[in-house]
Amino acid sequence: MSAETIETTQARVKDNFLPGPVLLLGAPGVGKGTQAQMLMAELGVPQVSTGDLLRANIQQGTELGKKAKSLMDVGQLVPDEVVNEMVEDRLAKGDAANGYILDGYPRTLGQAEWLDRHLATGSAGTRDLVAVNIRVDHGELLRRITGRRTCPTCKRIYNIHFQPPKVEEGCDFDGTQLIQRSDDTEAAFIERMKAYDAQTEPVIDHYRSQGRFAEVDGTASVGAVSAAVRAELGRLRSAGKQGV
Repeated sequence: MSAETIETTQARVKDNFLPGPVLLLGAPGVGKGTQAQMLMAELGVPQVSTGDLLRANIQQGTELGKKAKSLMDVGQLVPDEVVNEMVEDRLAKGDAANGYILDGYPRTLGQAEWLDRHLATGSAGTRDLVAVNIRVDHGELLRRITGRRTCPTCKRIYNIHFQPPKVEEGCDFDGTQLIQRSDDTEAAFIERMKAYDAQTEPVIDHYRSQGRFAEVDGTASVGAVSAAVRAELGRLRSAGKQGV
């Protein structure tokens, strides 16, 4: 999408845009979390992350949290029905009435189909969920993830390919030796991408087939990606206005 098209679309939807349910898709390392935070600030809606929901339910000792923890403790995946219940509870809160940014959910086709049924009965569900995929090729993602280094003291993040420290492997601010996370290796990345592709492709096909899907180039600057995401959301909402 050209800069002129983005500006035109943003101007057309700026005054009356209500986000409704939004799904941000993207492989590990595309910057999905950054874009979700920017949308939250701009649109005044919460981010709903299944990772956060799992941690919160476990910490609070809810029945769902206990059920999830018992499975996770023995290395089993938390089943869709448990995750769906956590999401259902979260979406019932008042701050989600006008919309929300989904992160990490729906992860499977079964979750997507459940969510469609659930949204058909809810307030935010008066508008269909729309999905935007932030696209970055695997080679670029590999450099982003395997090049990532973190300062264990101040938590600043560097990348040896794109944003290296001034002194090799040392933090610019406190000189601490930088570390690489155990899941930032090439082998771990390959396994994560296999799982992501297998789970996410059916979800993408589901929303694409219903005309509720768009893609943006995730290799641009953070600001340019944000503008493209916002413009695509406006376009999708405008296109579906008669049915929302």
